[in-house]
Amino acid sequence: MCGRFTQAYTWAELVALYGLTQPAINLQPSYNIAPTATIDALIPRNSDQLELWQMGWGLIPSWWTKTRKELPSTFNARAETVTARPMFRDAFRERRCIIPASGYYEWKPTPTGKQPYYISARDGSILSFAGLWDEWHDLESGQRSGYRSAIRTKSGGGPRSTPAAS
Repeated sequence: MCGRFTQAYTWAELVALYGLTQPAINLQPSYNIAPTATIDALIPRNSDQLELWQMGWGLIPSWWTKTRKELPSTFNARAETVTARPMFRDAFRERRCIIPASGYYEWKPTPTGKQPYYISARDGSILSFAGLWDEWHDLESGQRSGYRSAIRTKSGGGPRSTPAAS
């Protein structure tokens, strides 16, 4: 999937697309989100409602008993192995979420280095990434950490790509 993405949309756009009913949140755009950064994610609440939460990008399973530094890379889970890998298996079965995005970056190797390309919906609408989440108890601080998420797949539907500004 991706190693960087953007979230630059309005509350009204989220409400229109996902039918949110919670009180409005003052959203701040982010144009270069990297793993471990705080991101927006939509969690199912009740049977037919989604709720916007802020989470760290990088899944830490609730059963993880080592420190965060000992965690392998968990910010992207492959769709073809998500049901088999212990890191993602429980969250895939029980704790899925939607990660709204404005676009994401992919890099193309060139003779002078990598060229980033920004990929977004043709009409500029919000992309919906499939995600997983869990809650983790941080052994170092002794506190429950915020929720964590991992992007699992990317949305289809005719993205466009343009070279990113250097």
